[in-house]
This record gives sequence, structure tokens and C-alpha cells, in this order.
Amino acid sequence: MRIAVVSDVYLPALGGIELQVHDLAVQLIRAGHEVTVYTLCEGPPADVPVVRLPSVAGMPSRASVDRLRSELPSYDIVHAHSSLVSPLAWRAARLARAAVVTMHSLPGPTMPWPLAQLDRYVGDVGWTAVSAAVASAMRRSLPGRVVDVLHNGVDPAAWRPAARERHPLTIVSTMRLARRKRPLALLDTLAAIRELVPPGIQLRGVIAGSGPRERALDARRRDLAPWVELPGRLTRFELRELYATADVYLAPAELESFGVAALEARCAGLPVVAMSTGGVGEFVRNGVEGFLVDTDAEMARTTAALLRQPALLERLQSHNLQTAPRMTWERVIAQHVAAYTAQLVHRERALASAS
Repeated sequence: MRIAVVSDVYLPALGGIELQVHDLAVQLIRAGHEVTVYTLCEGPPADVPVVRLPSVAGMPSRASVDRLRSELPSYDIVHAHSSLVSPLAWRAARLARAAVVTMHSLPGPTMPWPLAQLDRYVGDVGWTAVSAAVASAMRRSLPGRVVDVLHNGVDPAAWRPAARERHPLTIVSTMRLARRKRPLALLDTLAAIRELVPPGIQLRGVIAGSGPRERALDARRRDLAPWVELPGRLTRFELRELYATADVYLAPAELESFGVAALEARCAGLPVVAMSTGGVGEFVRNGVEGFLVDTDAEMARTTAALLRQPALLERLQSHNLQTAPRMTWERVIAQHVAAYTAQLVHRERALASAS
């Protein structure tokens, strides 16, 4: 199958969508498909075919739109990856012969989400979401429309540590240090955990990542929790090394559409304590892979209790190391190819009916 994967953002920028789009392209190529990525993100040549289109203030330029109009009809399917604002992905879906659009974001409770208008703009596409939580929100905005789930993927073997090293009890989290991910709230949670764990037990905290809240987080950390480390942005190799010296992973975001970083940590053997409002519940069950909580205070209490129960902590770690999640790339690629095929059949039937 000849596939155009379209995303406004892509490597070398780092984030959940950027990495997943790249990994999806790699896995589709390995499965025997011909794939090209179209993006507005500038960068050097990549390890997959990439067309980097010019933009003006974050919008595709006229030349970019002309190129999409010229080239996209030659692909069997266009897979457009959308966040809350993705003008390139939306334009590509509108211009495609057949398109699947995957939503990667959850809107806030007070945020207007003109999904119905977007549906009219892009036309007869196959709507999909990265998790059941996102799909549910989309169905409320698109009554009567089918919204399937296309999970993000992971290679569990790539995250399993060669050996677990000796270390103090360590709590980790990885995120873009932006307001939506709630890094400052996480720091408060870590301070609360320290208060709940007996002072004779040594604790280490690590919040990995970079972003606009980095300075504010560091300033607050010095006063509130100097035992918490801020190593900045880490590579996948460095994250795997970090997880080999960690015990629990925290995911504080309340609008986590999926939680790729949490899934990777879970594959590394870490129990995950996450907010119940997002997509992490797709691969974390209470008392099995970790715990889902409703508030920061509950996250602190749950994590502190887990750290005080070595047998429970070891049981969850062993389960996560030995049990692969449903979102392995083999299964995820099969999901994607099935969605592409279904949309192609739908479009062919629609064209036949119109004629």
C-alpha cells in the first residue's frame, strides 16, 4: 500500500506525536508498505522519506498546498495526524482521495472544540482516536459518526532493562514541561509523598523533560523538594537507563490523550500511577499494572502506600516486565492497515453510488 503520513509536527522536534508518527512510518515500511511523511517541521534528512513543506506563521504556504494537491492523489491512503490545531493535517485530509484522521489530543473542559465544523471541512474521512477516552469525546461532538481507536504503539523489548540496579526508592516522570502536563502539580505531589513516607526511607525523585515551565519548576524545586532531580530532556536510551534505577512512574496530566511515556515506563517494569481522566487506563488497571487516581492527593497517598509495601511493589514490577501490553507494534500496525483498507472500501462504494 502507498501511504502518505501527514503531521504538522515531526522530528527533530520532540514530543509524543512527533515520535509516534516517526515510529509508525518505520513500522509500516518494515511491514512492506511505501510510506512518505509530510510535515511543516524543518530539519535534516531523516531515516524515512520526509517532505518538509514551507509554512507561514504555522500555516502551510500556498506552495505547500499546491504540492499536496498535486501529490496526495497518487497515494492509496492519506493518514493525517491531528492535535487540537493541525492545519496541514486537515488540509491534507481534505485534498486526499481517501483519508484517515487520527486525533491525538483531548480538549480541556472549557475549551471550545469545533470538531463538527472540522468534520464538514475535511469531508468523508475515517475518524480515529489514539485511545477510548479521546474517541468518546469525539463521538459526543460527532453524533452518528463512527470513531475507531488506533492506539499508539510500543516495542516492549526495547524498554526492558538488562538488569535492575541497586538504588534508593525512586519515583520518576517524563513529560514536556508545559502547563498542560502539570509539572508544578507533580512537584507538589512528590513533596506530599515525602511527608507520607517515613523519614528513615531514602527517596529520590526525577522529572525528565524540558519546556516553558522548566525555570519555574527548578525554582520551586529548590525550596520545596531539593531531593528531586531535573535532568532535562533525555534520549530513549537515557530514559531506559533511568527506568532501570527507578521504582514507580507518575503521570499527573489530567488531559492525557494516551500516555506514550507512561506506556514505555510500564514496559520497563515500573508500576504507573496516573490520573483516571485520560487514556492511560487503556494499559493500566488498578492493582495490576499500577493505579488510576482522581486527585493529586490520592496520587500522593497511593504512591506512598505502594512504596511502603515492598511485596506489592515487586509484584507489580514483575507483572509489567513479564506481560506485554496490547499496544505492541505488531498489533498496532494490523489495526492501522485494517483501518486504511476499510476506508478505501468505503470510498470506492461511495464513488460507485455517486456514479
